[in-house]
Amino acid sequence: MAEYLKQGWQHDAARSEEVVKTVSRILHDVETEGLPAIRRYSEQLDNWSPESFVVGADEIAKAREAVPDELARELEFALGQVRNFAAKQRETLTDLEVETLPGVVLGHRHIPVGAAGSYSPGGRYPLIASSIMTVAVPKAAGVGTVVAAAPPREAAGIYPPQLYTMDLAGADVILCLGGVQAFAALAFGVEDVKGVDMVVGAGNAFVAEAKRQLFGTVGIDLLAGPTEVAVIADETADPRLVAADLLGQAEHGPNSPALLVTTSRPFGQAVLSEVDRWLAGQWPTKEVAGAAWREHGAVVVADSLEEAAAISDSYAPEHLEVQTADDDWYFEHLRNYGSLFVGPESTVAYSDKSIGTNHVLPTGRAARYTGGLWVGKFLKTVTYQRLTPDGGALVAPSTAAIADAELMFGHALTARLRLDERAGSTPR
Repeated sequence: MAEYLKQGWQHDAARSEEVVKTVSRILHDVETEGLPAIRRYSEQLDNWSPESFVVGADEIAKAREAVPDELARELEFALGQVRNFAAKQRETLTDLEVETLPGVVLGHRHIPVGAAGSYSPGGRYPLIASSIMTVAVPKAAGVGTVVAAAPPREAAGIYPPQLYTMDLAGADVILCLGGVQAFAALAFGVEDVKGVDMVVGAGNAFVAEAKRQLFGTVGIDLLAGPTEVAVIADETADPRLVAADLLGQAEHGPNSPALLVTTSRPFGQAVLSEVDRWLAGQWPTKEVAGAAWREHGAVVVADSLEEAAAISDSYAPEHLEVQTADDDWYFEHLRNYGSLFVGPESTVAYSDKSIGTNHVLPTGRAARYTGGLWVGKFLKTVTYQRLTPDGGALVAPSTAAIADAELMFGHALTARLRLDERAGSTPR
């Protein structure tokens, strides 16, 4: 039976009544008033009310000049990795056409959405990499227009490296807007920018609630909460490295859960000691990561590989690292995770920033039923059918019989009309 050396992992699933009401008010006001409401909330919440919320070419050029050459090269590298992997994923999604019966041709096509909205957070950390993940990927899917948005961080607007990255990744329009008002602008339109078909990107509780309330008006990627990390490791792993990986993801925020599942009690205790050592020493974001670990860190000792996998699957973490003597066994048996990092050389930070996989992933146990953002999220898989009269004659009898049984006599009539027409008679 599993033993907890430290308990703390908690999902903050509760929706604050204040958050729900605030978001509802902002969305309603923007939908009914348009630009005046966007300007009012932007000024009130971000102290930002420019002549236009659309970022101009001059501002983008200034952002390019402000980005050091070395950072620009690394951003181009990361963009290349994400763009290439998304393109490879897109190649796996092929259209289908098959003759299922003589004269009955069925098929499906993958059609990109017309316009997507990309939001890059800019709160505690200006997440530059999010601009790559949420702009380059829809572009790789074939989305015609990507409208990117990020909040103002400086008096001049968007954090220059973030603005540069949005443009580099291929954004067609860039808005300097934050939070709920940004998502409202993306969904309903602002100035000369039309509303998009779907919105993607992470953010705080207000952003998550905005996406929840906008779903249906527009499509969304997923409802993400505080970021999560879990590590399955045994005595063959390096406890100092595992401790660092736990704290590395915990620095996102004081409510970010971190979990270690191990089959070795001494190893679990060693990781606890290494976490304490890091936090007592030079861990660069100890104030945030330490708070997250104290309140939301957990260490559990499993009796077997099977129990370790079962515990991990029950948590269904956003990010899951495996550092064991039998990584391949876990690779074959684990089912619930947003993204999997196999072996000690794989770390969440690589995926978060530049390796090529997308960092917008399911949290709050949503990995039980969905994966993260990828090129396929921006594609609609739509079906079609072509029939000859002979093909219709094969399908019409069962259609009419089922429709009659459902008391849907109009449906039955549309099937029999075609049978009668083929037979040359006139239906009554």
